[in-house]
Amino acid sequence: MSSMNDATGTAAPADSPAPGEAPASGVPTIPLDPELAAHIAEHIAEPDSARPAPALELPPLPEDRFADRELSWLAFNQRVLELAEDPEQPLLERVRFLAIFASNLDEFFMVRVAGLKRRIATGIAVNSASGQTPRQVLEGIAEHAHVLAARHARVFDELKPALADEGITIVRWEDLATQEQDRLHKYFRKQIFPVLTPLAVDPAHPFPYISGLSLNLAVIVRNPSTGKEHFARVKVPPLLPRFIAVDSRGRPSAPGAQTGAEGSERTSFVPLEDVIAQHLDHLFPGMEILEFHSFRVTRNEDVEVEEDDAENLLQAMEKELLRRRFGPPVRLELTDSITPRIRKLLVRELGVEPEEVYELTAPLDLTGLHLIADIDRPDLQYPRFVPTTHRYLAEVESAKPTDVFAAIKRRDILLHHPYDSFSTSVQTFLEQAAADPSVLAIKQTLYRTSGDSPIVDALIDAAEAGKQVLALVEIKARFDEQNNISWARKLEQAGVHVVYGIVGLKTHCKLSLVVRQEPDGLRRYCHVGTGNYNPKTARQYTDLGLLTCDPDVGQDLTRLFNQLSGYAPKSEFHRLLVAPRSVRAGLIERIDREAEHARLGRPAWIKIKVNSIVDEATIDALYRASQAGAQIDLVVRGICAVRPGVPGLSETIRVRSILGRYLEHSRIFAFANDGVPDVFIGSADLMHRNLDRRVEALVSIADPEQVQNLVTLLDVSMDDSIASWVLGPDGTWEHRHTGPDGSKLNDLQALLIQRQRSRLGLGR
Repeated sequence: MSSMNDATGTAAPADSPAPGEAPASGVPTIPLDPELAAHIAEHIAEPDSARPAPALELPPLPEDRFADRELSWLAFNQRVLELAEDPEQPLLERVRFLAIFASNLDEFFMVRVAGLKRRIATGIAVNSASGQTPRQVLEGIAEHAHVLAARHARVFDELKPALADEGITIVRWEDLATQEQDRLHKYFRKQIFPVLTPLAVDPAHPFPYISGLSLNLAVIVRNPSTGKEHFARVKVPPLLPRFIAVDSRGRPSAPGAQTGAEGSERTSFVPLEDVIAQHLDHLFPGMEILEFHSFRVTRNEDVEVEEDDAENLLQAMEKELLRRRFGPPVRLELTDSITPRIRKLLVRELGVEPEEVYELTAPLDLTGLHLIADIDRPDLQYPRFVPTTHRYLAEVESAKPTDVFAAIKRRDILLHHPYDSFSTSVQTFLEQAAADPSVLAIKQTLYRTSGDSPIVDALIDAAEAGKQVLALVEIKARFDEQNNISWARKLEQAGVHVVYGIVGLKTHCKLSLVVRQEPDGLRRYCHVGTGNYNPKTARQYTDLGLLTCDPDVGQDLTRLFNQLSGYAPKSEFHRLLVAPRSVRAGLIERIDREAEHARLGRPAWIKIKVNSIVDEATIDALYRASQAGAQIDLVVRGICAVRPGVPGLSETIRVRSILGRYLEHSRIFAFANDGVPDVFIGSADLMHRNLDRRVEALVSIADPEQVQNLVTLLDVSMDDSIASWVLGPDGTWEHRHTGPDGSKLNDLQALLIQRQRSRLGLGR
């Protein structure tokens, strides 16, 4: 990805690259195979240029203008950890943030760290946009990740006394009473022992393969007859609960929703590996147990599929998922009690570097803390909130669903999940389409969907009713590949036309198109969103969606679906910006327009909300706009390579990050446009992968009231009265959750919940 910009004395051109070419900032990407690039061109024409070369001779931008994306990601996960440290958060939600931090870090190592190591190994060791070599980036990651991992373990230890005060104890085996241990003996024999498999290591038994993210016990046993010592590995079964719940009567069970009801007596949670470790004599009868230690390996699990060589993408992905299990190790986690000889043996056999070893004081694999965070203790969790039906879909709340098509026909409907219910809007839209005899066709993208998906069921119902149904299933959605393969097969068997998009591009856009026969002819009803068609995550993520029957949007979606399922490289769009052809170009064109307005003394502002921003061409355009005097506000949940507030470069750029109860997932792009705000929502973040290697769609918002509502949402997000993290010029994030007088700042999501309740007359 990268060296610094050119030194020609002019601004780097912000043209969008053709597939495989360097982006406009001068930061090179890994080129696509020419055959693959040609295949993409059969479906999508080369990207439009964002603008001609600037007429103004502009001074070069400084080489150190980009923050490192990997270290910025670690800073994001540090913000998650700070929520776990925050005493203002409900206690069990703090436990949940510990689990989220752990699972985030797992994925970071499996994908980003693994990718850096693979690049070094294959010789594709180009510098990052921040000017660092891959080895330098890896060194920085190791330094920061070790500090964060130790801090994570420390927070876990600090939360245990607070949990104990509420009757929730996380204990080790030796902390249990005799009666509790006796009952766990029986539980072990019935529920755990039958699924354990000890693996010895000796000349006849080579060191076993350790699967990625599996929790294991390294065991040293001795034969009392010969005095000979042996090493063995016991895998902790991943399908069993991470913690065993033990109630006040000493009765063990898997944690469930009924666990820990408010007002009940004490509940203890014992790590599963502790229970197994205390029963190793059952696995090695006749042997002496000398020592045992927990360890966990993280492997490269980033999927690679050579699509141009794969006749059947589904089969290729299934084979790749099998290979993923055998990726090289990128991290080894150990308990801090491990002895030097076991540590040395594991490091040698697994082939990890010293900096890839993490010794921790807390139990390994704290992703399992979700089990404890989910117990039934509403007094220790966020206040319950039930999403409500959007007012245009329920003028009067009733048991009978509103006719969604009639509501959309009256006006465009802008949805804001989870405040607006997904099930009574998008889900009902598709379910009514499946059941409506006037509906002739449904076209739908599926990126990530839930295990028991009503969306998939609606598509199957529609196909079985004789409707034309097209499902564009992205089976390469990371870590959801197996799930999406299973749904693809289920849809195919029901008669749905299933396609997998364009070879070489991941289909990430969130689109639904329903064609309906009406008295005055065919009408197209559309949904364009920022989030997946997943009822579960729609209750956990903040997302936006537009329901409309505007003919221009209908024509745009028809053309885009034809492009994705057939051959239509020169498709033109009215209200959509579509990557990889026009998202970067369209956004930079609008950024440049604001810069020009600022130079002319007109009001000029740019307000953007995304998950991540690392695209150098877009960032350079923002820097130029800032130099021209445009006011720029960025709300960025995750990675941010922008350096705001740097004199002479980005003085008018402000960056804030909001994390909390819900994962902020919506993307909004708003521009002053000389007094007539130009606003888009959609699926694209400002990253190379989104702009160059994915099919993304942004839709312009036409309704003036909805435009103003989105601009207001961005303004409120940036307001000093709202708790957030503020990015400084030096790349550090400051958590601002109290005002100058020490008063608590408002939580944006709690504020939006309260507004929703007030609108419905529900009070608090």
